[in-house]
Amino acid sequence: MNTASHILEASMRRGDGQADVRTDVSNPAKNPAEYADPSGEKMRALTWQGKYDVQIVDSLKPKVINDEDVVLKVTGTSICGSDLHPYRGVIIEMQKGDIMGHEVSGIIETVGPSVTKVKPGDRVVISFQVACGNCYYCNQGLTSMCERTNADEVHNYLYGHRTAGTIGFSHLNGGFAGGQAEYLRMPYANTCVLKIPDDVPNEKALYLSDVLCTSYHAVVQAGVQKGETVAIWGLGPIGLMAAFYCFQKGASRVIAIDSNWRLQYGQSKLPKLEVLDYSRIPSGSSVPTELRKLVDKGVDRAIDCAGGEYAKSLGHKLEIAVGLETDTSETINECILSVKKFGTIAITGVYAAYTNHFNIGAIMELGIRLIGIGQAPVHRYWEELLNRIRTGELDPTIMLTHRIDLEDVPKAYKMFNDKADHMMKVFVQTKFSEPPAHGTPALTKL
Repeated sequence: MNTASHILEASMRRGDGQADVRTDVSNPAKNPAEYADPSGEKMRALTWQGKYDVQIVDSLKPKVINDEDVVLKVTGTSICGSDLHPYRGVIIEMQKGDIMGHEVSGIIETVGPSVTKVKPGDRVVISFQVACGNCYYCNQGLTSMCERTNADEVHNYLYGHRTAGTIGFSHLNGGFAGGQAEYLRMPYANTCVLKIPDDVPNEKALYLSDVLCTSYHAVVQAGVQKGETVAIWGLGPIGLMAAFYCFQKGASRVIAIDSNWRLQYGQSKLPKLEVLDYSRIPSGSSVPTELRKLVDKGVDRAIDCAGGEYAKSLGHKLEIAVGLETDTSETINECILSVKKFGTIAITGVYAAYTNHFNIGAIMELGIRLIGIGQAPVHRYWEELLNRIRTGELDPTIMLTHRIDLEDVPKAYKMFNDKADHMMKVFVQTKFSEPPAHGTPALTKL
């Protein structure tokens, strides 16, 4: 599938398109003269080598390429549920040797001549999206739709538009090197870098780069109101934090749907959380039927934090396997049959392109609002959420279960994919990291 996409992409590309920054720099070692620091300093980095194959390799420290770039020493990174999509080989336009990872905190080492917001030595967190800060969408606070950081023509062909570039996540999203490494080049630093106050440890600040903003964006866009009932499909880190925010918004009931230990973990952190294990539903019943037993008229809001990759039925598994669809519609259809008439469904789980057997009739007849959340515009929320961390209203460590070394990240990918060892969210340390903050997990050797 990646080969076919490369052929299509080559026939469609028209130079650098809309991008104002250097794209397709997914590993400085691929072109040291253009992309690597002239010192020749090496760095350890997690690279994609193929389906279910990620490896730590020796790469090269990146250098400033564009005037608004910074290079930072990585002091913390993580594995996101989104990272599992390229790991499983379902994201197109991955290239062997691409550096992965898009949740990053660090210390600024080098700044480009146009950088004004940060200086060497500053502790920072970066946004997972690359955003210019000045285009039509950035000026509306919709930085995940930036028009100047992704020139990929396949992306344009699939969706009719391009979204912003994303670090560590496929040439479909600009081909930017990721942060599961010892160093990272971050473009548009005046927009995409946030200083971390001294009273906020990396273990809390790191997750402002994605998961905290993504889950909050889902709840905001779903329109959760005080007294409402919300159902959440998928209780990974995004689902757990979405449940947390729903309660903060005043939801009277939040029900999580999943099929493993994450349900009990969620309840241990959020005692008011109700759970539904779909693997234990009696024969002849279904998720919507069981939810209607809990909430007679259906829930007010449904939030899909699972996505379209997880086919349950044999029919959808076969259709995905032979390329008749890219995503299963099963979760969305469950949402449709579980919300009230004129209810709202918000999708934050990843869907790639096309699905079959979608119950569009129920959407129309019942007045259901179906909202594609899109990638979260991190910059819209991260200062607000940082302030909540500082006041104690928001504690990201409720999802943090492991601290590991960068060298062990390949093993952690497999564990996270297999939902093994009760791994919910990891903090990945590098040689530049500080010791674990008080109350956070100690280093575990995998």
